[in-house]
This record gives sequence, C-alpha cells and structure tokens, in this order.
Amino acid sequence: MLVPPATAYGQAPTMPATAAPALPAPPAPLPGAEPPALGYIPPSAPATAPPATDIKPLPATRSLAPGTSLYPCPSYGGIDRTNPVSGINADIYAWGPFAPVTVGDGSGNVNWKLNPYQNASWYMYLHSLRWLGQAIDAGATGDAAALEHARLIAKDWIRDNPYPWINDVGANEPTMHRTNVLICLREAILSVSGGLLPASDAWLDEALLTHAKFMQTYWSGPGFNHGTMQSIALLGVGCVLARQDLRDLAIARLSQAITTGIDAQGASNEQSTGYAWYNYVLWGLAEDALTNCHISTGTTIAERRRLLVKFVAQSTNPLGQMAQIGDTAVASTVAVPGTDTEWAGSEGKLGSTPTVNVSRYQAGFVFGRSGWGAGARPFRQESFYSIHFGPGSRLHGHQDHTSLTYVTRGRDILIDGGFPGYASDKWRTWALSDHAHNAMTVPTATPLTAVTSLARYNYQVGAEFFELTDKPYAGISRVRAVLTLHDPDLIVVLDRGYAKTANQWQAEWHLPSDQNASVYSKTTAIATKPGDSTKTILFQVPFRETVKAGATVTVRGQITPRVQGWHFPAAFDRHAANTVMFGRSATRASILSVIVPIRTTAGVGYTLTPAANGWTNLNLSIGGSAVRVRISPGNSMVRG
Repeated sequence: MLVPPATAYGQAPTMPATAAPALPAPPAPLPGAEPPALGYIPPSAPATAPPATDIKPLPATRSLAPGTSLYPCPSYGGIDRTNPVSGINADIYAWGPFAPVTVGDGSGNVNWKLNPYQNASWYMYLHSLRWLGQAIDAGATGDAAALEHARLIAKDWIRDNPYPWINDVGANEPTMHRTNVLICLREAILSVSGGLLPASDAWLDEALLTHAKFMQTYWSGPGFNHGTMQSIALLGVGCVLARQDLRDLAIARLSQAITTGIDAQGASNEQSTGYAWYNYVLWGLAEDALTNCHISTGTTIAERRRLLVKFVAQSTNPLGQMAQIGDTAVASTVAVPGTDTEWAGSEGKLGSTPTVNVSRYQAGFVFGRSGWGAGARPFRQESFYSIHFGPGSRLHGHQDHTSLTYVTRGRDILIDGGFPGYASDKWRTWALSDHAHNAMTVPTATPLTAVTSLARYNYQVGAEFFELTDKPYAGISRVRAVLTLHDPDLIVVLDRGYAKTANQWQAEWHLPSDQNASVYSKTTAIATKPGDSTKTILFQVPFRETVKAGATVTVRGQITPRVQGWHFPAAFDRHAANTVMFGRSATRASILSVIVPIRTTAGVGYTLTPAANGWTNLNLSIGGSAVRVRISPGNSMVRG
C-alpha cells in the first residue's frame, strides 16, 4: 500500500513550550554610509526555527586555574601545518596544493591584495591569519622573535584593512577565523608577560572589539555554519574581554542556530552530507566554548548533535564513506564511539549495529541499504542508495534534486559529479548544475530553484519505492519513480516529463571514473573495468513510447560544447568519468531506466508484458535469477 510521506525513523524530542528569551537590541547604525553586506542577515531578523531556551550563563563566577582562559585558543584549522616558523618569519605563506608564496617584504609588511593563483580559498585563508599558528604557539613557549613577527603581521592586517571590510570577500569571509587568531595571539602575549597585556599591545583589544562589531553587524544568520562560527568567535571576544553584552548576544544567536541549522530529525539544512559532519564537529566546539565561559549548554545542543551523527551514519555507504551530496568530498566516515557512526565508520567492526535500513528526512534525503553487514552479506558487499529532494538549492547544496547515488558489490555504481572546490569557474558551474547528477535533465530549458516533493513511497521485503515530483525548469513538470531492489541488486527508474513545447530530455547516469562505458545498442550501455569482477549494465525499456536510434549515448571527459563526463572526489582532484544518457526529443517523455550491477560473466534479459487491470510486468533475468517489477496504471512500481 502506498502511504504519504512521514517523518524519518525515530521521534524528535519534545521541546518544552517555554517563551523564547528576548534578543538584545540590534546595534545602533554605524556612522557614515555602510556598504551592503552580501548575504547579510540583520541581527534583529527572526529565526527560522524556535530557539533553544536552555543555553544560559551559570549564576556563579568560576575561578580560573593559573594559565587557563574563559576562551582557550582554538586550533588553526590545519592551515598552520604547512607554514613553519621559518617561513612565517620571512613572510612566506602556503595553502593547499599551491607552491608557497612570499607575500611580504620580510618585515611583516604583507601585500594583502595578492592572489597569484586567482583562487578564492587561497586568498581567504591568507586573510584568516591562521597560517601564523606555528609562530604564535612558538612565541607562547618563549620564541620571542616568532611572537614578534606574528604580532607585526597581525598589526599590519589591522592597519591595511580598515573597518568595515565587507566589500573585500577575502577579508570578510574569514572574520571569525581571524578573530580567533587574534585571541590566540593575545593569549600567547599574556603567557610571556605575566598575565598582563602590555600597553603597547592595546591595539589588540581594540582590534578584537572591531571584529566583534563587524560580526554584530554582518552576521551570516542562524541557518549557516558561517553564522555559527561567527557566534562562537563573538562569544570568545565577550568572554575574554569581559563584555557581557557580546557574550549574551552570542548566546542568543547560538540558541537560534542550533534549532535552525540542525532540524528535529537531525538533518543539517546546508544540503551537504559533508557539511553535516562539519556541523557535528562545529557544535562540539560550541559546547566546549560555552562550557569554558561558564555557560550551561543545556540539553538541546547535545540532543541535536546526537540526531545529526545518526544522519551521518545513515548517509554512510558500504565503502565506509559518506554519500557525496552537495559540497562534499569523498571521505571516510569518522567512527565516533558510542554512536551509529562507530559501526558505519569502522565498516561493522566496532560498536553496535544500527537498527534502521531506510531513513527519510523531511529536509530532503532518503538513505537506504540492504543491511549493515550483520547478516549473510559482509558490510562492504551490502547495497546502498541515496536520493535527494526537498527545498531548492541553497548554501552548500547543488541542483541535484531527484538524483541518486548507488553502491553495491563493493564498489561505486552511480556517483555524483562531486566537489570541485569554490573557485568560480566552469568546473564549479558544472558541478552545481543538474548535468552533474543522476537526474532527468532538460538542457533546452531554463533551470529554476524548485522544491522537489516526495509524493509517495512504499516498503516491501527486498524493495523500496519512492516517487518525487517537481517543476525544475520554466514551463516543465517532472516526475521520477524509483524502485530499488535487493538480492538481486538493481534499480529501476521511471522518469516522466511534461511540457507545452518540444524539448530535449536526458536521463543522465554518472559512472565511476575507474570504469569505461560503451554503447552496446540503441537501448543499452555497459560499463566495465579491466580485471574487475563487476560490470554495470544500463538499459532503457521502451515503455509507452518507442526508443529511436541514437537514444543512448555516453560522454567522457568532455569540455565543449558543454562540460560533461567528470568526477571530482575532492577539490583539485578531477577525473574523466563516463556519463550515460538516455534521450528523447518531444513535448513529453517517458524513460524507463534499469541499472544492473552484475558479475562480468553474467547477462541480463527482460520482457515487457501487459497484466490485469492495466498493470505492466517487467520480467527480468539477472544473471539467471528471475525478478519481476510490476508497474501500475498510475506509474507506481512494486516487486513481485
């Protein structure tokens, strides 16, 4: 029986119905004309979810042990690892895959406009000052020259980048990171100055207050990790400089952010599995920062993190990696002790077996699998799929609604186009677009930021069905029905498109880069890897319309006329990879795709026969195993 969508597995905790605390008044307008902030959300803007009410300052003031702080120096995000003291003392900066660059004249006088690689991230992390980490830490343990040079570079940034720096994205984006570095620098100076800040370093406290002012005025909002990081840094300034107003504003903003950024089912609103993990870690840092500043974290943060790490576990495929959705690099899931990720991240070697095989999230995710490796199938031999739908693309999301990823037989079968980094170039344009995902696309139409709904679903033994609907292009409606089957493992997808004028319709299937695909017939493509025991057979079944010659094509490593046939496991890591496309040209389209991973020596066959009451039977032979898919007059699909 088909049922309407419901919440994901488990129940969201019931929050006490208490009144939300009043927010501090918005700051007074700054003198002079302020430039508009890109993505700016005013501090007085309402939260998109009711805030937590249990994050509160504790009544008593905690006495600090010598050498401790209400806001200890955070880490430098790993940026410091490639920047040794010797390089910093020579004004040399290194980031990412790029060769180190001399950015100053050796005296701490840095050219903050340098961007020799024309890379937004390189430029941003230069302005973050995080690359000074090793010099600051060395200074805290007695290296006076390193501390002095870090001081000179930080002071140079303040002098060369007057407030407000909103129009320079490199200076704007990492304000919270730079704030933390300035706090670390202050802590290092205190450690070698008897706990007192020398009068000559009064500029440092002034700089912290200016950075706090920037974060007050140009907050990124409660539904974005940038806003959370800003609030943690703002809390740091308030706690270190004993500014209760800043501390309380940070508490209010974090109270909004925890319920907006992580919903009651544990899904992150950033539309990225990678950023779900990032937010899990980030909110752990928030808990630590609040606790160090003698603020009760209540239970809301811990509970949302507990649900979020379940989401991360559910998104983990049998290769032990998070499904690559949105701005997500291919990465192994971290096994957090005592959570479902302990099992998922260890590939079933540690922890307890999760109890849910299929999970649905109202934020727009479905994760399903044949099992967790606790039965006859080993963990890496289980099957897994993801489906993305929900609100229109935002934050770290891509134009990937209705797209699937698929893993079985110990390998990727269907992949996402991946994560090329944040450079504004043809690669990111493609990776964000619908053409980098396993969806039915219309290259002749104008894309819209559309909501995709989960219209209905059904669970059977050995199969799950989902139907998704949206209007992703101007004047075009799209319906995708997905039936995933286990034992044998395969996916059947019925795409339907409707328009008033003729369009090109393409059901795109993105394959892993280690396979090569070739067109076998007008309906079929086959992907193989030399020496591998698995091949993937992709074919379209003529269902309610004929399949014409040329209806199946494959593209690999294409740049013109449009980018297609690539995979980015991570930024700066690009591989040519086949995209198989099943095409139509008409006002309407009906494309019935079958994706079958199978041993290389096996074959696949099918017949399509009418059945009683308007149903249609798709009878499949998968390596000698018979399986039937029944398609209803209303286009639902069931196994049996």
